[in-house]
Amino acid sequence: MAEEVILVDAQDQELGLMEKMEAHRKGLLHRAFSVFVLNAKGELMLQQRAAGKYHSGTLWTNTCCSHPRKGETAEEAAHRRLMEEMGFDCPVEKVLEFTYRADLDKGMIEHEYDHLFIGHYDGEPQINPAEVMSWKWVSIEDLSKDIESHPENYTAWFKIIWKQFEAHVNQLS
Repeated sequence: MAEEVILVDAQDQELGLMEKMEAHRKGLLHRAFSVFVLNAKGELMLQQRAAGKYHSGTLWTNTCCSHPRKGETAEEAAHRRLMEEMGFDCPVEKVLEFTYRADLDKGMIEHEYDHLFIGHYDGEPQINPAEVMSWKWVSIEDLSKDIESHPENYTAWFKIIWKQFEAHVNQLS
């Protein structure tokens, strides 16, 4: 069965469903979520996408991200995908929502109303090799420097979301 995404308007109101690949080829706005998992040292868990992913394979990105299914909240989906991709779950808190658009490889376009969650976990993931090639903990400072000097190593959406995350963290300081 083909996976569907929830099409939304600029206020995240549902408009209907569309097959995931079609929505990404057409660049239609749909609901998504991103999870940033931090450890007790304040380091972020990154994942390297599996080479066989339908876009952005082998690039580094946030702990996990995906799309809620019909009838599933963004938070429920975040917990589901943490287990499916990283092999663990942890409490998450939604910290912000925003819309972005990014042109990807293979003719795909991410146009998402994104719900950003932050979680805390100190263990090791049990990665799903169909989804994730590798993972690592990285300090916020080192990650900011690396994104600046090597942006080609990161997914298009992560570079956008990273700016939102940094702005959120700076508001708290």
